[in-house]
Amino acid sequence: MQTSHSTNFIELFQRTLRVRQSLLCVGLDPDLQKLPANLPRSAKGIITFCKEIIEATHDFAAAFKVNFAFFEALGKSGWAALEAVAAALPNDVIKIADAKRGDIGNTAQRYAEAIFRQLPFDAMTANPYLGEDAAQPFLDDAKKGAFFLCRTSNPGSSDIQNFPDRTRPLYLHVAAQVREWNKKGNAGLVVGATHPRELQQVRKVSPELPFLIPGVGAQGGDLETAVRVGATASGDLAIINASRTILYADSGNKFAEAAARAAEKMRNEMRAILRTTIPQSK
Repeated sequence: MQTSHSTNFIELFQRTLRVRQSLLCVGLDPDLQKLPANLPRSAKGIITFCKEIIEATHDFAAAFKVNFAFFEALGKSGWAALEAVAAALPNDVIKIADAKRGDIGNTAQRYAEAIFRQLPFDAMTANPYLGEDAAQPFLDDAKKGAFFLCRTSNPGSSDIQNFPDRTRPLYLHVAAQVREWNKKGNAGLVVGATHPRELQQVRKVSPELPFLIPGVGAQGGDLETAVRVGATASGDLAIINASRTILYADSGNKFAEAAARAAEKMRNEMRAILRTTIPQSK
């Protein structure tokens, strides 16, 4: 999503959330084994499934996040499916490539070109482990965003992300570093809802960065806490990702209708939380 009014990704992010009146990000993680019985367990089935989910949930979402792994696992046909699904994403939402790329500068540049030039994504997930020079290619274009892994939602994340120096754990160091990298207004963080205390800490360290917050729903993160401590005081700068809860709300022929109901319910719950947290929000 690009408009002539945006000068950088964070402005685009904030405006989209305001216009859409939603913090919901629908994660497209199409597992072949979980596709409805009426769809073929193939790349063709994934395309049909994702397109119907997109159409059904679009009214309630501010963003869609496409998980590359579920497409790459299918090889050539999977790449074709990825292109088809990316092309089907609406232009009035934020389109995120969940690819978690990260490598030395010249390789990172190729990753950025693939995702931002060959595919129509507005943002991507990236690994900050290699440092600023490797992160820079993902941030060169101010209108394209990068969400850097900070405190992820998986149970084993503490093995490395909680590793402390003498003053703070690694995930807070990452948050502070990414804040410094945000010279063009297009850097953000991935912070899991399954770690609410850490989510609150990261928000304090990086109050002006957009957050992509996974982990609500199937992974056990609490939606209300994620909204209250992940969003800013004005009720923005955070999108809450939901994948399985929406995609597989029903396994039958009515999967799209069930996904729409699940997405609307989650969008409305977040609106209600914001109204009690921030009285002036609509």
